[in-house]
Amino acid sequence: MTEDTTGAQQEPGSQWYDQEAGPLVRPYAMTGGRTKSGPTGVRFDMIALVTLDVGAPDFDDDTALGPEHRALIDLCRPETQSVAELAAGADLPLGVVRVLLGDLLELGCVTVSRPVPPAQLPDERILREVIEGLRAL
Repeated sequence: MTEDTTGAQQEPGSQWYDQEAGPLVRPYAMTGGRTKSGPTGVRFDMIALVTLDVGAPDFDDDTALGPEHRALIDLCRPETQSVAELAAGADLPLGVVRVLLGDLLELGCVTVSRPVPPAQLPDERILREVIEGLRAL
């Protein structure tokens, strides 16, 4: 351990922005180098809603989850949140949050409600008939 100019202890080779920011951790380190969520590669929309599963196992004392996983669980405890809200609340990149949510989904900690797909547009023929009918008035 070495001391920086403020007297704080640092691990050799660790890079610090400043005392408040703490050590620099690259996003790929949080996901173990993964860029896809889980072995199935589930893709989460930004507006997908994430809810803490009521039957979720208790991982409070377990070391299987990292601090980022726990932060996402803590954000979901009080209320359902979108993937984008979780990324903002945890101050993590969206891609990292998607990977971490894939882990939590596979462990049964969260449930994800996919957004409803946009309504199918009506057939162009029907739209033309409506326009012709309006013109006839």
